[in-house]
Amino acid sequence: MAGRTLRPDQLAGHLQRNLAGLYVIAGDEALLVIEAADQIRAAAMAKGFTDRSSQVLDARSDWASLAGQLGSISLFGENRLLEWRLPTGKPGKAGGDTLARLAEQLPSPATDTLVVLQLPRLDRTLRQAAWFQTVSRHAVLIDVPTIDRAALPEWIGIRLANQQQELDLATRQWLADRVEGNLLAAHQEILKLGLTFPPGTLAAADVQQAVMNVARYNPFQLRDAIEAGQAPRVVRMIEGLRAEGEALPLVLWVITQVWSRQPQRASAAVIRHAHEVDRLIKGLKVPGRLDAWQELTHLALRLTRQR
Repeated sequence: MAGRTLRPDQLAGHLQRNLAGLYVIAGDEALLVIEAADQIRAAAMAKGFTDRSSQVLDARSDWASLAGQLGSISLFGENRLLEWRLPTGKPGKAGGDTLARLAEQLPSPATDTLVVLQLPRLDRTLRQAAWFQTVSRHAVLIDVPTIDRAALPEWIGIRLANQQQELDLATRQWLADRVEGNLLAAHQEILKLGLTFPPGTLAAADVQQAVMNVARYNPFQLRDAIEAGQAPRVVRMIEGLRAEGEALPLVLWVITQVWSRQPQRASAAVIRHAHEVDRLIKGLKVPGRLDAWQELTHLALRLTRQR
């Protein structure tokens, strides 16, 4: 059972059988991580793991004490569910050694103790860490994918199908634009559609009237949109960043990274325009240019057209 990697949609079937002693949930999509943890918790509780504790850990945690807890007996003699969150993915030398040792010691299927370890997305550094490689050999790993903009319409369709509803592709694309970057909000909007409308095919006008604009962008997504040449999306994202109060210097810096990757694409006029936006951000006057956000949008579109 141990040493397996599962997709989130495979977890339910796995949990119907014996529980592993150690589960690792890795990913940055908060909604999917929460759902996976909830499934494991419910299955564990149903099988008698009722003594539950939760801890947030980092490199400075008392790892020796943590290891001691596993060796002790539950206060009430109950099977224990230990939920550990390691948001940084960096336990330090002591923590890594402790996790590796515990992974080797925990029996699978679980007997009296079940551990769920939550990690961030598995980047190259984390995958290559010696402690993680040991842990992954002894754990059931749930590798939570990142739902990017391209995959979002299909994800919305699957979630709607789970509540016996469906929506045409164009409207799913429209909905994806409204919830991009905020999967929790997307989930809430889909649930709201399930409560508002009966099963079956949903009308586009009804969905558009019911759904709030809850997209949450970050500047690095804007860079990707510029590099992909997606002008309407660039405008929409800058409007969202402005509404969310994102720092102008950060947005400008991210935009300039587009041409720093390929300097030959940055004309003298584009570079001059960027300097003028920088002056506006600093509160300096620039003849013919008044609003920093507006000029930032024009600059981003110039780069988008060049792509």
